Amino acid sequence: SGQHRVPRVNAQLLAPVGDPEKVICVGLNYHDHCLEQGVKVPKEPLIFSKFPSAITGPFDDIVHPQDTSELDWEVELAAVIGKRGRHIEEAVALEHVLGFTVANDVSARDWQMRRNGRQWLLGKTFDTFCPLGPAIVTREAVPDVHNLWIRCSVNGHRMQDSSTRHLIFGVPTLVAWVSRFVTLVPGDILLTGTPAGVGVFRKPPVFLKRGDEVQCEIEELGTICNRVV
Repeated sequence: SGQHRVPRVNAQLLAPVGDPEKVICVGLNYHDHCLEQGVKVPKEPLIFSKFPSAITGPFDDIVHPQDTSELDWEVELAAVIGKRGRHIEEAVALEHVLGFTVANDVSARDWQMRRNGRQWLLGKTFDTFCPLGPAIVTREAVPDVHNLWIRCSVNGHRMQDSSTRHLIFGVPTLVAWVSRFVTLVPGDILLTGTPAGVGVFRKPPVFLKRGDEVQCEIEELGTICNRVV
């Protein structure tokens, strides 16, 4: 309408979904990410989770925990569920998706890979470990969600630069797969995995430190930018 506008500089954008019932994540879901760590391409989706309390805004700070020295970035395409379903058929799975947004699956690699019995949960779910936004772009507004460039930069240096066409399991497959085990409800968030270029698999490894600025962007969906404090 052109009415009731607020200047962007006067507004703080919150995460578009702040308290979902579930935050479901997928590991090893890009061909180039499997290649960079020398592992086989999974035959089935590898599912883990973050607690909803990890969610923070698209321009809010990432708090560097004292408990880790291996803080890493992961730009990800996130799908937001809009329609309840269980045992969803892959052919209609996209009808259960409201839209898409940008996520950063921040990870404490020491806790993910060596501690806590090498279960991933604790290393993935510290507070502020899921920046999300800047908005939900509806499914109908994205011509082809499986052909979008996806990038991450740290302090202006490009670290990840790939495309969602390199996804191993696409969004319909993931929605159908997860719904075999749990009922998906509106607001649930599905992080679909990250491409190559994360810090832990660089030679030598590179990890985030306080003062770093992490920018994650996906074509058609926008950009989030978070400072590590």
